Amino acid sequence: MARIWLLLLALSPTVISQTNNDTLWGAYRPNLYFGLRPRIPQSLMTGLMWFGTQDYQSVSKSVLETRHACDQGDNLDGYTWTEYDVREGGVQVLKDSFNNVKITTQFLKVPGGEHGGSWAVRVKGEPLDKDKISRISTIFYFGLEGLGGLDMDTPEDDNGLSGKIKLSGSTPELDEFSIAIIDGPDNHALTTGRHAEVFEDRLGKTHFIGRQVKEGDVWQANSVIMKALIERAREAIAPYQDPSVGIPDPSFLLQLPDDVYTGSNLYAFQKSFDGPFQFDVLYDSASNHQKLSSGVLDRGIDALVEAYGQRFRDVLPYPSDFPPEDQARMESFSKAVTSNLVGGVGYFYGTSIVDKKFSYEWDEEEDSQIDEGEKGARLTEPKALLTATPSRSFFPRGFYWDEGFHLLHIGQWDNDFSLEILRDWINLIDENGWVGREQILGEEARSKVPAEFQTQVPNYANPPTLTMAVTAFIERLKQTSNGQGPSDQELGMDYGMGGAAQVPLSANINTPHSRYLQDPALAQTFLKEIYGPLKRHYEWFRRTQRGQIKQYSRKARSRTEAYRWRGRTEQHVLTSGMDDYPRGRPHAGELHLDLISWMAFFSRTMRDIADFIGETDDKLTYIQNEKAILGNIEDLHWNKEENMYCDLNVDDEDDSVFVCNKGYLSLFPFLLELLPASSPHLGHILDLVHDPEHLWSPYGIRSLSASHPDFGQGENYWKGPIWIQMNYLALRALHKTYATQEGPFQEKAKQIYQELRKNVVENVVKEYERTGYVWEQYDPLTGEGKRSHPFTGWTSLTALILAEKY
Repeated sequence: MARIWLLLLALSPTVISQTNNDTLWGAYRPNLYFGLRPRIPQSLMTGLMWFGTQDYQSVSKSVLETRHACDQGDNLDGYTWTEYDVREGGVQVLKDSFNNVKITTQFLKVPGGEHGGSWAVRVKGEPLDKDKISRISTIFYFGLEGLGGLDMDTPEDDNGLSGKIKLSGSTPELDEFSIAIIDGPDNHALTTGRHAEVFEDRLGKTHFIGRQVKEGDVWQANSVIMKALIERAREAIAPYQDPSVGIPDPSFLLQLPDDVYTGSNLYAFQKSFDGPFQFDVLYDSASNHQKLSSGVLDRGIDALVEAYGQRFRDVLPYPSDFPPEDQARMESFSKAVTSNLVGGVGYFYGTSIVDKKFSYEWDEEEDSQIDEGEKGARLTEPKALLTATPSRSFFPRGFYWDEGFHLLHIGQWDNDFSLEILRDWINLIDENGWVGREQILGEEARSKVPAEFQTQVPNYANPPTLTMAVTAFIERLKQTSNGQGPSDQELGMDYGMGGAAQVPLSANINTPHSRYLQDPALAQTFLKEIYGPLKRHYEWFRRTQRGQIKQYSRKARSRTEAYRWRGRTEQHVLTSGMDDYPRGRPHAGELHLDLISWMAFFSRTMRDIADFIGETDDKLTYIQNEKAILGNIEDLHWNKEENMYCDLNVDDEDDSVFVCNKGYLSLFPFLLELLPASSPHLGHILDLVHDPEHLWSPYGIRSLSASHPDFGQGENYWKGPIWIQMNYLALRALHKTYATQEGPFQEKAKQIYQELRKNVVENVVKEYERTGYVWEQYDPLTGEGKRSHPFTGWTSLTALILAEKY
């Protein structure tokens, strides 16, 4: 195809620069069991589908519920990236006992050229139970949106294709490329059975379709493909309506119709197997001189797995204080959750739904300046976002509250990739300083979200956890400058592509990716780049989430530093992240302990950035703000009678009253390390944490006291269940501050740290081994995994807890 050079002029500088990026291609469709795409708004996308054809009883279910998009209702026994590096590729294992198949997807990236490099995929299948039938039909598809074209070069055949299949295409960003699909050497299809002779010419072939799909609809490829397959099956079964004739085997009937429509931009290729199988998909970028073959996969995947294991042991080593006999299983777990977190990073592009005017009655005063004509939900301009996702099955989109925790883990594994994600989030901050707490970009993302949660409101906040990622980056910079940080020494590796002199597929797979740590000028440029938007964001919080002090005769050393979450309902404060945690009734005079604590942490982060980039005046302002906030946490939120930190509300007499519910909320000044180690309050907090009548359990710290009347009641989301990210914050605070710094409670902090770390790690690993998944939360009485799974978002922090990387 001819190049479309002139169209390059229309591309944004960001897109052009990304085409040379070694993270351009990836498994950036985490909502699918396996799907690849580049970080380009409209481009080439791929996906894998499969279903069983062992008998008609299974077909009626498996065809209607084709495995494609991750869904807890599919009841897979597990799907896990055992290794995944966004720059190198990885290995994923999917276990489907209903169809008696274990499918392994092996993904290998081959850098080179000017358009993001090439890649290769191997899909392998084998029976889970070798004594039972395993007949699987797989469909691998390619869809192209935007400018460019995609053609099938292999001549069409009405009875299917044999041998190697070739496609070619081009886009302005990817330039020219070719795709090949190659069968493994030992594949077998079902060739015997009732009426097999009628279908003889089609058996063992690759069946296909080409369809024209309108822009923005390639994500619905599953529907398009299955519609074509079912229509063809209806025609094929027509001659067998007489029961005495008998129905042909389902694998003979459930085949794509082998036709390509004019102007097709979606191509699907179906293979049916009886027993073990294997096929390869090779994507060659024309500008990459390292051409692919199945032999590259043979050698490259083995080398990748070996190198990944070595690098993992270097970056997240198994600790000496855990039993040596547990090392193999703990390392396997840690590799899996780290790989699944990084393999769960998605690239999203599309519009959002925003309502600038919506408010509840207790928030209306804040919205009075908004033009009435702007009321109502509206679509925004499309935006792009690279983001980790909390759960591939249940939450395949970006969450602000979650992302800061994700980036703590990703930053330990791949510093520079975490900064790419952070940059995308910072770019979402609008001119007023707001960023939506849920990033539901485009129709595909919205298809997984109930309508009542789709609209975002620009006066609603979320815990500013991105600040944790910034702080962690600055700490890594300081460690590197002190000679304690990771090295980018390149390790030459031969992937078997023609001798030791061959350029390796990657020279740094065995080291952290840390150009920004090794180059202070580059680090400073990045921090200067994000400083302006973050400053707007900080000021937006201070402006829009301000709470009331003077109105209710509250005494505090600062008359301005008090904060309240907007957008709460009678039963929920979704904006706080702790949705149904008990708060009392909604009131304009509420003050929220967790939000003022986050603002202290935010002020500290802004101080650190300002210090690093030389914004001296701003640094002094942030120091003053932090001091005032910390003073008001003491003045406003410490309850002397209860010996705990509490929210504030207003009673029927318009008097300020404490709202004290023992749980995660009570711990926030401790969790964010705002208390000095010498604080007398610390002892009361540690007592609360370690009390089994309240928060302590053999599985981690509970979200709400077991003695609270609301414990385990109602929705029971944050009313007792154990959340790993909050336990991580507690362990980090203990490890970095309270068990390390001298103070009256240092020994108690050490004891709690050791016990809590052991409890959390052992329970999460135990449940992973029992169920095949890590979970959104854990039962506070039994330790059982609950709700969404796999939840390899912040629950993956267990790997950092094990390795003591805080």
